[in-house]
Amino acid sequence: MREGIHPEFFEAKVSCGCGNTFMTGSTKKELKVDVCSKCHPFFTGRQRDVAAGGRIEKFNKRYAKK
Repeated sequence: MREGIHPEFFEAKVSCGCGNTFMTGSTKKELKVDVCSKCHPFFTGRQRDVAAGGRIEKFNKRYAKK
């Protein structure tokens, strides 16, 4: 690697909106994210529930008793 052209690399603290924190490597010292692997629907297994939720609401709206 050539010297002087690469950014400085830090051990960064990542803070999620759900309250989860963890350490990773980055060019910034601190990162704030909206979702992480602890709260994202794909990683928690709730993706299927979220996808089905829209279909259920659509069904209930269409066939709801008035």
